[in-house]
Amino acid sequence: MSPSLVTDMQITLEIELQSQICRLNEVSTSEFYEMVTYHMGWSGDSTSQSTSGKRIRPLLLLLCSASIDQNYSWRNALSGAAAVELLHNFSLIHDDIQDNSDIRRNRPTLWRMWGIPQAINAGDGLYALSNLAISNLVQKNPPNLVIKIASIFNNTCLNLTRGQYLDMSYEAKDNLSLDNYWLMITNKTAALISASAEIGAILAGCDEEGQEVFRQFGHYLGLAFQVKDDILGIWGLENRTGKSTTKDLITGKKTLPILYGIRENKKFAKRWFEGSISITEAPVVAAQLVKEGAKKYAEDTLDQLTEMAQKYLKIITPLGQAGEELFDLTNRLLKRDA
Repeated sequence: MSPSLVTDMQITLEIELQSQICRLNEVSTSEFYEMVTYHMGWSGDSTSQSTSGKRIRPLLLLLCSASIDQNYSWRNALSGAAAVELLHNFSLIHDDIQDNSDIRRNRPTLWRMWGIPQAINAGDGLYALSNLAISNLVQKNPPNLVIKIASIFNNTCLNLTRGQYLDMSYEAKDNLSLDNYWLMITNKTAALISASAEIGAILAGCDEEGQEVFRQFGHYLGLAFQVKDDILGIWGLENRTGKSTTKDLITGKKTLPILYGIRENKKFAKRWFEGSISITEAPVVAAQLVKEGAKKYAEDTLDQLTEMAQKYLKIITPLGQAGEELFDLTNRLLKRDA
């Protein structure tokens, strides 16, 4: 199968995103526009395809819509796809501030370039643009479907804030269970991926039962995606991920491998409760997690979640080139090294 469908989607999506963000491109707010285009990876030093991010969520939405009814044009879903990507980037800008992250995609984060107040405002701008983009769906789709999608979209926004609250609050808590972890990532990570698949299904006219299958597919894909991120956050390659592989350990972030290590109550847990881990000590602590089985536990969990995502994807039986690409995207996401 030719890869031209996904390539066409990626190119067309980028044009749609630029069109949505151009609302900020006025003389009086030219620097504001520059901030947003910098974060989106289109301007500033060292721009490349990697500085723009993977565009996973919008591509998932487009592929889901195109794989249900081959008479439905995925181009009619473009503003919805742009909306989920704009919302995702709103959350990234705020996450970088709240996590005190200096680097994203191998470049200084927006707040490091322009300061925290302006970065907060830039994130808010993307949030507003995401809602405008969702409303644009009515130009090419039935209004009753757009109303339903807007409700799902706004509930997803709320869930993102719930997840971020839990993520930040967990940093000060030591008595967390793995159930606490699953609640957090269900909201923070899986919610938007799940909504992307569900919205794609709704736009293409999928029935209620089918919409739920797409939602479940996205849910398990989102959970697996976060577990993979947790693994890469400790044992990945910084030049591939564009993120520090010591930050989770030195900031006390409660990722799946770390919570597993705490639960096992061995040498890692003893060191964890003694206080902050230094950047030079982090590799030794990471190696200790491997010895205690935390990496294997996370990898086994990833395999189980991957199996669940693939199970629902097979129930969906996506059609045509889009269906083949949907299977391929799922596999690439869960086997990635960045």
